[in-house]
Amino acid sequence: MANLNGHPNRKARFRTVVSLIIDGKEYQFEGICNGTITTARQGTQGFGYDPVFVPEGSSRSFGEMSLEEKEQFSHRGRATQKLVTFLKQLEQQQQS
Repeated sequence: MANLNGHPNRKARFRTVVSLIIDGKEYQFEGICNGTITTARQGTQGFGYDPVFVPEGSSRSFGEMSLEEKEQFSHRGRATQKLVTFLKQLEQQQQS
């Protein structure tokens, strides 16, 4: 956070990539949460960067949100949902 003092660009992102290998073929599923780094810590919830990261679409940091609120922005959740959708489609293809 201190390294950004005086810098107008405070954009940041959390990114998760889940990889799945089936029969030697690799599939990747990406989840991204864009946001900004605050100028001061905000909130006491979560861990790591949560008190200094405000996701796009919110005026509060992850450190100010409940776990349920954070889930709507979750990069891990977005990647995992893409994986689940893929596996369901794969299952449907195999059944037909």
